[in-house]
Amino acid sequence: MDGLGDILRHKDFDEPSEVRAIKEYVRRYYNDAEVRVTVRPHAIVVVGRSAALIGALRINLPKLQAAAATDKRIMLRIG
Repeated sequence: MDGLGDILRHKDFDEPSEVRAIKEYVRRYYNDAEVRVTVRPHAIVVVGRSAALIGALRINLPKLQAAAATDKRIMLRIG
């Protein structure tokens, strides 16, 4: 049986490329705004702090999906 140290040593802690692309897109086009991004099996959830930011992202959802290069559904939430 592997110990916790052995398991964590082989774990990949890098962000998925979709997460990195979405965060960079939001920072570039929305004045360094920060979002939290969660990848689920069939969707990507993007959480922003303001309704204005989420509303603007909703309008540009096709561009955001193209930037992330994904076919997964992107869900936007205020939080």
